[in-house]
Amino acid sequence: MSKIEEIEKEVQGLKPDELQAFRKWFWNFDAEVWDRQFEKDALTGKLDSLAEAALKSFKSGRCSEI
Repeated sequence: MSKIEEIEKEVQGLKPDELQAFRKWFWNFDAEVWDRQFEKDALTGKLDSLAEAALKSFKSGRCSEI
């Protein structure tokens, strides 16, 4: 049995209150991982082309400020 299958089996066996606590923990964990990756991508310039394209679209009038 793979590690993922073991985790799935454990999650399926959680009581409702435990599942709720797990959901909350995982949501926070996943958000922190995503934030760190986003920050790393921003610092290393991986998002520069997207920012440039957005600014170009805005300046040319193809989109508006929200």
